[in-house]
Amino acid sequence: MAGYACLRCGAAYPADHPIDSRGCGICRRDAPSNLEVAYTAESLARRTMPQMSPADGLAAFADYLPVDADEMVSLGEGHTPLIPAARLGRRLGIGNLLIKDESRNPTWSHKDRFSAVAVSAAKRQGHRFVATASSGNAGASLAAYAARAGLTCLVVTFEGAPGPMVDQIGRYGAVVVELADKTRRWPILAEGVARFGWFVTSPFETPVVGSHPDGIEGYKTIACELVLQQQGRVPDWVVVPTAYGDNLRGIWRGFCDLRAAGVIDRLPKMVAAEIHGSVRDSLARPADTLVTARDPFPTRALSIGTVQGTFQSLVSVRRSGGTAEVVTDAALWQTQAGLARHEGIFGELSGVTSIAAAGQLRRRGIIGPDDSVVCIMTASGLKDIDQRPPHPATRYRVTGGLDEVLKHLTAEFGAGPA
Repeated sequence: MAGYACLRCGAAYPADHPIDSRGCGICRRDAPSNLEVAYTAESLARRTMPQMSPADGLAAFADYLPVDADEMVSLGEGHTPLIPAARLGRRLGIGNLLIKDESRNPTWSHKDRFSAVAVSAAKRQGHRFVATASSGNAGASLAAYAARAGLTCLVVTFEGAPGPMVDQIGRYGAVVVELADKTRRWPILAEGVARFGWFVTSPFETPVVGSHPDGIEGYKTIACELVLQQQGRVPDWVVVPTAYGDNLRGIWRGFCDLRAAGVIDRLPKMVAAEIHGSVRDSLARPADTLVTARDPFPTRALSIGTVQGTFQSLVSVRRSGGTAEVVTDAALWQTQAGLARHEGIFGELSGVTSIAAAGQLRRRGIIGPDDSVVCIMTASGLKDIDQRPPHPATRYRVTGGLDEVLKHLTAEFGAGPA
């Protein structure tokens, strides 16, 4: 690791530059942009085709990351399955639909890739304490990796956050602080950084530019795995549930790194699957100014329900030739049920946004019928199991025997089992 560089203007910063969540000091006033890890020429020259090694976690991809293999704090993250979804694909009109199932990570979400690298970087820098603002996956993941590394962890959340996720965070030993006023989460973390030099992984300033740059590098490993799992082939489209775009940016950066290393010769189109449409509306303008969504509405997709995107999302989609697609809660409920029923995969409501968006883009003719489409499913449906769908699965109470069960089977499926 050579240091950091601004994604927008290219300004260079040293490796010990404190990350204060406001991004580049030069771009900050007019068009804030996140910093990204910069690598030495020697490390770039070492990059070749990565290798899948599940036993090593993300250390298998150390040549593409800011921490060495022997520094990696790991719970065996990554190496998640790429599952062909032929039945669902036929229903959506997509002939080659694949699901990258990130629920198979240690804490059941894609955030483990971020936390593995972020906690490893924090430990290498001598930090004994990490913190984040989170109502769910990010907090659970950071707490688990902090526990693995022997660090203490603070997760600042708010009253009314999803119960299963908050409980999971606490089980890993983190201190969980629930605030009556959720707007106080970021100021508390910002003060901790200013007074004590806390290593905070989440955003804690507005406008948001993204999360800690070191952690975002962990998402590059999704691109590495996709290329390896498809024997060197690159998908036509990669669709990603998007709030501030850390995952989307990391995946795109991973593909760019692979091309620079000569591993692949083309890049996919990236899709930001959104709730409120900030990136979509920003793409319609030639400038890089981020649009704030108008008249935001309540959503059950809590982890991606942001009203303003980030420059890192916008530039990644734009440079890839991709697009952004807005998905409603109604479409998410339908997609979650369809994915479970037709493919046996239970995804978090926010996590299936990618699949819903891919179906909509196919219906509008943007995705072609024979295009290869990878949808990143970011987390397990058990994460928000306390949320009840508008049309819950049919459940019968039986007081009799098999004949009564057969009647219900006939009513449900049109015929009893042979």
